[in-house]
Order: sequence, then C-alpha cells, then structure tokens
Amino acid sequence: MRYRARVEYDGTDFAGFQVNPGKRTVQGILETALARLGNGVEERVDGAGRTDAGVHALGQVIAFTYAGRLTEEQLGRALDALLPPDLSVRDVRQATAGFNPRFAARYREYRYTVWNGPRSPIHERAALGVRAPLDTAAMERAGSAFIGRHDFRSFGATDRSPVRTVSMVRVRREGRLVTIDVRAESFLRGMVRRMVAVLIEVGLGRMDETAVGAALAGPGPALDGAAAPAKGLCLRRVALGRRPGNRNGEHEER
Repeated sequence: MRYRARVEYDGTDFAGFQVNPGKRTVQGILETALARLGNGVEERVDGAGRTDAGVHALGQVIAFTYAGRLTEEQLGRALDALLPPDLSVRDVRQATAGFNPRFAARYREYRYTVWNGPRSPIHERAALGVRAPLDTAAMERAGSAFIGRHDFRSFGATDRSPVRTVSMVRVRREGRLVTIDVRAESFLRGMVRRMVAVLIEVGLGRMDETAVGAALAGPGPALDGAAAPAKGLCLRRVALGRRPGNRNGEHEER
C-alpha cells in the first residue's frame, strides 16, 4: 500500500532531508525505521521538499510504500515510536498508487525567522540574530518585487528552468521576532535564503527597497550570492492538489 504523512523535524543536527551516505539525514532515518517495520525491506521515502542541512520543517509531506501487516493507525504509532526526539511523523494515511508529494504539491510555504534583539541563545537556535533595528515596513514593500512570475536565476542555484511563480511574500513583527513568509509553487535551490538576505539588507537601510527589482533582473547573483543562514528557515506547509501530469517543482529550496 502507498501511504502519505506529515513530518516535523528540528533540522539542527540533520545533514538535510535527502539521503547522504555517512551522514544523518531525515530521509535516511525514516527509511531505516520503515525497514524495521517491514521485515527488513527498505523502501524509498519521497519528500515534497529536499531541505538542506540545518533547515527545519513543520509541514513536510512524505510518501512511502509499506508491505507489512499493520493497519494505518498502527503504522503511524509504530513509525513515530521508532524516530528520534528531533523527528516526528503524524497523519499517516493511505494514498493513491504512485503518489509522490514532490509532484503533487500545489505550493510550498517557507518561513524565515529573525530574532531582532539582544543575543539570545534560546531564540537564536532556530532564528537569525540581528542586533540593529529592522524596518519591517520597508522589507514588506521590497518583498512585493518578488511576487509574480520571474526568472530567479540571480536568487538561486543554476537550473535548466529558473522561472518561478511566487504568490506571497509577507513580513511581520511580533515583539522582537520578525518573520518572512514566502509561498510559491516551487523554488530554486537556495532561493528563499537569498531573498531573505536581500530583504534584511533593506531592513537595515543598507539597500534601497527599489533596488530589489533591479537585483532580480540583474545578470549576476544578488549580493554576490549571499544567503541567510539555514537555521532560520522552516518548511511550514505543503499544500497538495497539483493537476496530474504537471511535474514542475523538481528542484526545491534546500
């Protein structure tokens, strides 16, 4: 049977989602746990987004094939019981044959978190610490330049098709915490963290908000390829429901 599930993880001690020989990865641990539940047969786990080392997830979606005897409810409980404290699985349910969340996702939504205050070991475990005050209103205005369908090659790794459609960029402040939410059908590798790096420059007053559009249209990497640290990034949500046959989104933010 084919199953899908939601996965949450603290990416601090993971070398990313995707299997990497000799390294601790989310996919690797999930596949090992499923092998224990399926008579030692290791099945591939597919994810909606291949997050990079240090990137977290609240709403990662996975899919896998299971040939054991456990029911849907039993499988969810048993699988979660085998996982380490920084990785959990929930909402395990049957899926259609061949279901792959990488191609079924209608959009992905990432959140980047900034702790805009004095040094805080607790807050900065999963957020970027920025000491100088950030002008979040200017960041919000600057972020509107990313909305729409654009060639994002100056904000992401080289790809055969660097055109992406961003439907939302939202900057909010709650006390010392500043959040930057970005939603798109798919992302280039490194795209969100490079976008955040530029928006932080705007928030610090070191870059004019109107220059973001020029950076997007520029021939070279924006800010010489600078990217915000991975620890502030979290895959918050994957919305399923892509039309069959649409296989864009093969390369995701890592």
